[in-house]
Amino acid sequence: MALAKEIMGCSVIERSSFVSTSKVVLSRNRQAKQNLGVNPALIHQRRVSLRKGSGGPAAVAAVSEDLVKAVPENVVKFKARAVVTVRQKNKEDLKETIAKHLDAFTDRIGRNVVLQLISTEIDPKTKAPKKSREAVLKDWSKKTQVKAERVHYSAEFTVDSDFGIPGAITVTNKHQNEFFLESMTIEGFACGPVHFPCNSWVQSKKDHPGKRIFFSNKPYLPSETPAGLKAMREEELRYLRGDGKGERKLSDRIYDYDVYNDLGNPDKGIDFARPSLGGSKIPYPRRCRTGRAPTYTDMHAESRVEKPLPLYVPRDEQFEESKQNTFSAGRLKGVVHNLIPSLKASLSAKNLDFNGFSDIDNLYKEGLLLKVGLQDELLKKLPLPKMVQESSQGFLKYDTPKILSKDKFAWLRDDEFARQALAGVNPVNIEKLKVFPPKSNLDPEVYGPLESALKEEHILDHLNGMSVQQAIDENKLFMVDHHDAYLPFLDRLPPQGPSSRSKHVVTPPVDATSNWMWQLAKAHVNSNDAGVHQLINHWLRTHACMEPFILAAHRQMSAMHPIFKLLDPHMRYTLEINALARQNLINADAVIESCFTPGRYCMEISAAAYKSFWRFDKEDLPSDLIRRGVAVADSTQPHGLKLLIEDYPYASDGLLIWSALENWVHSYVNYYYPTAAVVCNDRELQAWYAESVNVGHADIRHADWWPKLASPEDLASILTKIIWLASAQHAALNFGQYPYGGFVPNRPPLMRRLIPFEGDPEYTNFVADPQKFYLSALPSLLQSTKFMAVVDTLSTHSPDEEYLGERQQPSVWTGDAEIVEAFYEFSAEIRQIEKEIERRNNDPSLRNRCGAGVLPYELLAPSSEPGVTCRGVPNSVSI
Repeated sequence: MALAKEIMGCSVIERSSFVSTSKVVLSRNRQAKQNLGVNPALIHQRRVSLRKGSGGPAAVAAVSEDLVKAVPENVVKFKARAVVTVRQKNKEDLKETIAKHLDAFTDRIGRNVVLQLISTEIDPKTKAPKKSREAVLKDWSKKTQVKAERVHYSAEFTVDSDFGIPGAITVTNKHQNEFFLESMTIEGFACGPVHFPCNSWVQSKKDHPGKRIFFSNKPYLPSETPAGLKAMREEELRYLRGDGKGERKLSDRIYDYDVYNDLGNPDKGIDFARPSLGGSKIPYPRRCRTGRAPTYTDMHAESRVEKPLPLYVPRDEQFEESKQNTFSAGRLKGVVHNLIPSLKASLSAKNLDFNGFSDIDNLYKEGLLLKVGLQDELLKKLPLPKMVQESSQGFLKYDTPKILSKDKFAWLRDDEFARQALAGVNPVNIEKLKVFPPKSNLDPEVYGPLESALKEEHILDHLNGMSVQQAIDENKLFMVDHHDAYLPFLDRLPPQGPSSRSKHVVTPPVDATSNWMWQLAKAHVNSNDAGVHQLINHWLRTHACMEPFILAAHRQMSAMHPIFKLLDPHMRYTLEINALARQNLINADAVIESCFTPGRYCMEISAAAYKSFWRFDKEDLPSDLIRRGVAVADSTQPHGLKLLIEDYPYASDGLLIWSALENWVHSYVNYYYPTAAVVCNDRELQAWYAESVNVGHADIRHADWWPKLASPEDLASILTKIIWLASAQHAALNFGQYPYGGFVPNRPPLMRRLIPFEGDPEYTNFVADPQKFYLSALPSLLQSTKFMAVVDTLSTHSPDEEYLGERQQPSVWTGDAEIVEAFYEFSAEIRQIEKEIERRNNDPSLRNRCGAGVLPYELLAPSSEPGVTCRGVPNSVSI
């Protein structure tokens, strides 16, 4: 007698880890499952191979009919055991410590942690899922004093022999304190251990009366959900969506949307008011709703929660303790809440300039002297990062940025200035010059004549004998152009001189005066580039635009959905870091506004780019390279395109990672979605994507460029984009911020003086002392040290970082063994890519990453040690 994929609820795939897998093609076969009411504790199954390819017969397990008939009809009971892993807090406040001891006492008298197994099958009598008897976690009170990071508990269930297999577990916490449930494993069933990866905070019943639901690691599409789990699948999603009402508590797990109406604080005065981002006036992606009350002075602005009080994100999105201690809440809040005010108190009275380049060098050699009395208080408050080192004289000493490590003067050279457009922290703006002179895309009726002042004679001497048109035709001319990003805001920015709207062309130097002019011009270009990098490429494209996809995933896809399982590691911590940014970095008068040229208009520049530039369909690496004209489609090439700049480290390394991601995601998607019909009929998947677009990106939902979701190919393309943006794209844009920007003259975030030309009032001062003028144009000492402290923090990997090719619980994150095997192959490919990147960095023919004083390009090298390393690709936007 041939039975379908599951006998007594025991999955063939779960038992088939010995089966070899194909790297690219995975498939699974389904037949209707038969419920035979067979005792799982009594029947021995023999293993069977899974066959690949839709043409072959379905995988079956064979059991003789005689054996089935021999099973007694009377239901008997047997014992099943749960092994429960709880991760402990390292630090507890007094309230938590008291509650912990109280919990240890009351646990012995019945206020304990209660578990119940839920079957995948329905009880024919009650028409409800089959359930075990409730069981309590044993020895909680005895293990209260255990100091280990993880504590293992057990529970024993009494289960009827016709139970089937466990598909879910409910957990009731009758203690006072929440606890972090890492995983549960159920033993005693014929199919072997059943794994439940949890990684979630379980709240006290007094705060959240309902039972928590955890599903096993077996993935199910909605249409395949076993009968016993259907109602619970819906119930859990309803809870996560919430009702859109009321203010969220920090212990909630509710995901919802809101506009960015909490960046300003109009109650503090008009200077702190900021427009809401999101809506028809200023389109913007949505962020996580907190439900706080409006401000007193503006009913449309949400009241703020100021540091150091925490801002709501769903409880499981908050940083885990190891990240808090080493970095985020400790480090970022410490820098913003304690270090920056101390810097202001020490420096702001005179708003000091750098008197010489030696002053900048001394920040790394000797440190910055704080006011007497401040340093002791600061060092107590601030969890000291590596960049700020304690000394008895009260100095704050910054790490030497990597840009100075191999050649202290490299930043002055023109070739290094150009190299950083291909291999620096912002390698995503360089584009092919298509017409000369360059043309603006802005409306001339609004912004006036937009002709470029650049003429052929300005560049002809630098084209190796070619004409401009010949250089364009032969793909030799490229540019970085931020004209359209800044011009609409130019008249609103603080005036830096009498000629803010004038057009000047600065050409390479021929004498001492023009050399200083050239250095000033490069500093202005780098300053504009730093703003576009931070506000558009980094914040908008990898942080803000990802948040709607994450919110929708939690609201619309069950934790047992295979696509949720795929995306899960790439969503880790993003909501929390974005909330911290709203509270500490991008809000009114915070670090971004005070350290970047656009000032209070920083976020409006980001919003303008969202409206006019951002397109989800162009956010994958190949499409972006082709859009910028630095690559052309070419089916004969390994990645389907040819780079027009062969020595382009970001692009060439990125394509290796893109290709590996694409293969992995296609394999995964094709395993669960053999046909377009399966994609179209997956209601959770369709609801996720529809909500991401129509609610999360509501202001541009009618754009005709949104990709369709109607086939496995569509799905794989959408998912690869999201994973690329969350991992490699973010890493390339983030972790070089201190290594390249920590030396402020290399990438000044703002400039305080315009370039002076003959006839300008400041020209005489410039000629008299060009170094003093140059240093006075850079950010002040206070602005520089604030900026350095924050970008050092943002460039730091925490010890619990999870890199591309890694997963928590790598062997049991999914119950499908073929998928686990495919993931291990993906991990192996990532390790090979790392070796190839290392090889390229030692290839002298690649002069943009190898040579005398040239920094290797490691921002897309997948692994990293903790700290500021200028390398490493985490799975998610976690900082």
